[in-house]
Amino acid sequence: MNRERRIIDGAEVRALIGEDGTRRIAGYAAVFEKDSVDLGGFVERIAKGAFRESIASEDVRALWSHNTDLVLGRTGNRSLRLYEDDHGLKFELDLPDTTLGRDAFTSIERGDVTGMSFGFTVKKDDQAWQRGEPGKPHLRTLLRVNLFEVSPTAFPAYQQTQVATRDLEEFLSEDLSAVDDEKRAKLEELESWRPEI
Repeated sequence: MNRERRIIDGAEVRALIGEDGTRRIAGYAAVFEKDSVDLGGFVERIAKGAFRESIASEDVRALWSHNTDLVLGRTGNRSLRLYEDDHGLKFELDLPDTTLGRDAFTSIERGDVTGMSFGFTVKKDDQAWQRGEPGKPHLRTLLRVNLFEVSPTAFPAYQQTQVATRDLEEFLSEDLSAVDDEKRAKLEELESWRPEI
């Protein structure tokens, strides 16, 4: 199962100083029931409850911009706390008193970094595909994901991934007779394009 990353438009992050002086960031790492931009023939939506099992059982890390060398916290030691509510995946992160932690706090407090992202895997049975109307993108709904990291990031927009592209190809190939010429051209383009993960 390949890993995917999503940088979410509409997620939010803010910098706070706790009563004990702890530098903290908080907000939403993902929002529910909101369509992404067109990811190359499909849009994506996160269903409510998609993170529930994962945040209850996994030791999720907080990284700086997906960099595994730059760890800001983890759920295993409660420096990162994750919750689901009706809006999305809410988080609170107590930043370490390190150069990285202080720099992250300053970048977020100044508004240089305003977005959040999350890294995940998803099984075939934990997603649903729906065909779009002619000329419209298809819809991929993430029903249940295995969350492994959240990251503050400077670019709040969705990014394409190899595994999602492959899932689209499989979905479209189920009935290629229903795919018009424009979609067939897009499918051929997707087959030739493979981003690095």
